[in-house]
Amino acid sequence: MHVMNLVSLLLALVIDRLFGDPDWLWKRIPHPVRLFGLGIGYVERRCIRCRRPAGIMLVAGGCAGLFAVGRLVAEVPGAAVIEILLASVLLAHRSLVDHVEAVADGLAVDLRSGREAVARIVGRDVSDLDPEGVAKAAVESCAEGFSDGVVAPCFWFAVLGLPGILVYKFVNTADSMIGYRNERYREFGWAAARLDDLLNWIPARIAALLIAVSGSELGGFRQIVRDAGTHDSPNAGWPESAMAHSLDLCLGGPRSYGGATVDLACMNAGGRRNISAADISAAVARIESAHRILVMTLFGLLALSLVSGWVG
Repeated sequence: MHVMNLVSLLLALVIDRLFGDPDWLWKRIPHPVRLFGLGIGYVERRCIRCRRPAGIMLVAGGCAGLFAVGRLVAEVPGAAVIEILLASVLLAHRSLVDHVEAVADGLAVDLRSGREAVARIVGRDVSDLDPEGVAKAAVESCAEGFSDGVVAPCFWFAVLGLPGILVYKFVNTADSMIGYRNERYREFGWAAARLDDLLNWIPARIAALLIAVSGSELGGFRQIVRDAGTHDSPNAGWPESAMAHSLDLCLGGPRSYGGATVDLACMNAGGRRNISAADISAAVARIESAHRILVMTLFGLLALSLVSGWVG
């Protein structure tokens, strides 16, 4: 971990928190993640047989290319400024907060508005969700989004700089598009899904720790670990379990994807089940607090690095 990566990361976190993803900008130029998605979609549409080797080649080629781009950027004049701005674009804390809060605002209007808002941040079927189901989906997405959209990009930027965050966001985008276990993507998306699991393994646990600390639930971390292990994902259960225990809610349980019901275990099964828009706001407050703890931790690491002369 280089001290300049920490400085750049802190500045990127501040820029993202202040400005997020302004519509006026991304209506004029394509967002990098959108470009990743266009490239992945282009390959997938032209893949006659979407088998595992093709998926491996897609992921390997994308990762190698973006890692090289990240290294090349470091050689151009003003590289530090470019890296900070790109990193701020690839972080998603402000965007996550805005989208999750929109669900609470939608529910305040009517159920249809709440469903429309939550459909923008979850992959599950929302047409049959009642108000409690909409609120629960938003809380779960808030927790997982903090891990995927904030902690993991931060982690890989801190470790590998711009190449690290570019590769992570590409893999995470690929997983969200083709990392499904259905007939079409089970083989083609295998590499994206497995690599995404690997890249999120440490960040998901850090995110759970940050959420637990923000909710003063560190003493109950054993229960968080226990419930995280019941999730079908090796990573998603960690931040969701931490949020469930932090707010004393029962999260998880059955949900529908593409018309097929997936029966997931409940996390914090003894927690409250009548989840509402107020709990969405509470979940946002938790990740806001966790974000501040993350920033303070990075400041502490930076200070330690400067005092000790540790530069990598």
